[in-house]
Amino acid sequence: MKIGVPKEIKPQENRVGATPGTVAQLVSAGHEVFVESNAGAGIGVANAAYEKVGAKILPDADAVFEAATMIVKVKEPQPIECARLKPHHILFTYLHLAPDPDQAKALMASGCTAIAYETVVGRDGGLPLLAPMSEVAGRMATQVGAHCLLKPQGGLGKLMGGVPGVAPAKVVILGGGVAGLNACEIAHGMRADVTVFDRSKAALVAIDRQFGGMVTTLMSTPDAVEEACIEADLVIGAVLIPGASAPKLVTRDMLSRMKDGSVLVDISIDQGGCFETSRATTHADPTYVVDGVVHYCVANMPGAAPLTSTYALNGVTAPYMLALANKGVDQALAEDPGFALGLNVREGKIMHDAVKEALGL
Repeated sequence: MKIGVPKEIKPQENRVGATPGTVAQLVSAGHEVFVESNAGAGIGVANAAYEKVGAKILPDADAVFEAATMIVKVKEPQPIECARLKPHHILFTYLHLAPDPDQAKALMASGCTAIAYETVVGRDGGLPLLAPMSEVAGRMATQVGAHCLLKPQGGLGKLMGGVPGVAPAKVVILGGGVAGLNACEIAHGMRADVTVFDRSKAALVAIDRQFGGMVTTLMSTPDAVEEACIEADLVIGAVLIPGASAPKLVTRDMLSRMKDGSVLVDISIDQGGCFETSRATTHADPTYVVDGVVHYCVANMPGAAPLTSTYALNGVTAPYMLALANKGVDQALAEDPGFALGLNVREGKIMHDAVKEALGL
């Protein structure tokens, strides 16, 4: 199969869909790989590193899309990329279609087969291609939240871990999945006062055991979430319903009763966000203020740590790339029902039930 790796063009996105190591595996399996010139620049990988493992370097994205059958990316295709897609293309990347009807319609119009990393399900029932970026985003969420709490960033001027004689910040984490757990790990390590909400008793039990009872765990109910968020210094939104839009757990009314200078970090923004006042921001302009509350809603958080993120992502996506390349899309999906759940768009139709419901298509 002919596989293309274009340079990411989403603002401040520095990751790349395939590392030289992944390209080497594909070439060794007998496939051709076409890499856009300087696609790896964001992680410090030069064209020569790709050429050394057998890739062909092409001058621009148009040439890559023209040469390839499968397009491997990181972030959802931007409008100019959607326009390059044709019915013969297999697109393998994060899509996050639920809050993005324009992208969904563009992919449908292209006729391509679009497989989303975030809805692929592993044999253990987890989300193996989403998990690495959830780990990165969860850890980053606490770091950026701590930064935003500082006065020069518009925060209330509170140190996450406090100091002897002064209380630490109160951190509320909505969601005890992979992202929430990683946010909790960093917040606890910074000596914050941490509370984690989830609807799963099993998830809360696991967190309680992992942190030796030093983290408060609460079942997620509207009243309990409201009470905690109003008292919080930092709220991290880390809820996920695979393929669907994120539920709005923090309302505008709740926001008006939070402290001036408190901070919201919305990891769920890729799926529309879990705060009513969330709107996607960029690394260049990451925050805004509503009712005195600082919002950080960057839609590609791991793009700020591209070296870590790219290698973590390729560690899990490479086997799936090989399956598609070696077997073709039909056989690869037929042999792995969990992989088949990654199929979001094909022949002009939305194929994933949760995505279809979210889009009303």
